Amino acid sequence: MKNLESLKSKLEEVLKEKEIIVDEIYLEKKGKYNFLTIVLDKVGGIDLDGIVEATNIINPIVDEYDICDKEYILDVISKERG
Repeated sequence: MKNLESLKSKLEEVLKEKEIIVDEIYLEKKGKYNFLTIVLDKVGGIDLDGIVEATNIINPIVDEYDICDKEYILDVISKERG
């Protein structure tokens, strides 16, 4: 099981090509579910199509890193704009 910092480094490396910034990664329990949340950003913002494209890149990497012994939901979101 690898840690979140090494996962973040790997995702930053892979998503850099798409000019996508990995702002934050955290694992938290909400109710009875565990969520692995990955917050993305991009200069000018990132739209839904960008999130879908990034998720397709992120998903196999997260599976490889085996972050948590428990089941979790992968939640890839964009950073909120003020």
